[in-house]
Amino acid sequence: MLADLRRRIASGEFGQRVPGDEELTAQYGVSRHTVREAVRRLQIEGVVERGRGRGTFVKDTMIEQPLGAIYSLFRSVEEQGFAQRSIVRRLEESSDAEAAGVLGCPPGAPLIYLERLRLADGVPIVLDCSWLPAALARPLLAVDFTHTALYHELHVRCGVQPDAGWERIRPVLPSPVQRGLLRLPPRTPALAVERLATWQTTPVEWRHSLVRGDRFSYVARWSTQDQAARFEPVTGTG
Repeated sequence: MLADLRRRIASGEFGQRVPGDEELTAQYGVSRHTVREAVRRLQIEGVVERGRGRGTFVKDTMIEQPLGAIYSLFRSVEEQGFAQRSIVRRLEESSDAEAAGVLGCPPGAPLIYLERLRLADGVPIVLDCSWLPAALARPLLAVDFTHTALYHELHVRCGVQPDAGWERIRPVLPSPVQRGLLRLPPRTPALAVERLATWQTTPVEWRHSLVRGDRFSYVARWSTQDQAARFEPVTGTG
């Protein structure tokens, strides 16, 4: 029963709400205790969540993102089985004094601004706002970003491939407009992710992302070998 119930949930047969104990008992011809134990196992696995008086619901699948590495949200979403699509809200040549300063450009320098609402299986998950130097990224103005990755297009059309950078992540309360775009209830926090990507030490993208915290999990992985290499004593006179 447990394996079949897990399969039916994964296929989306029930939608968001799982049938109650009585219905599952009738469907599988087992005792209520067996049903409750199966649902308890699924709850431990993080497949469902259950509340007294509310019933049992399918838990939203988390999209996993790595920390400490250059990653593509487009690739992460699709590799984890979601259909990725973007609504392009703005793609234009513009200027911004703060963005120019971060990117190491003169004040008033032309920049490319790309604003996308990213969706997974039709659900808004990230609001992305990117600034890039127009001298490097002007060919991007001809791109349809509905179903493609920024870094892929940057490489193919501009010959630029980010190879380093940093990210800063902090919790925030979205504005009413941002809440509406991401379909978040009032006073629900989200994750603000600021990124500066560089190519051969030259800043090429300054990005601000607003991420739904209920759909993303940021993961750092390490090993004792990595730690040993990092803290290995240095010898010599140099």
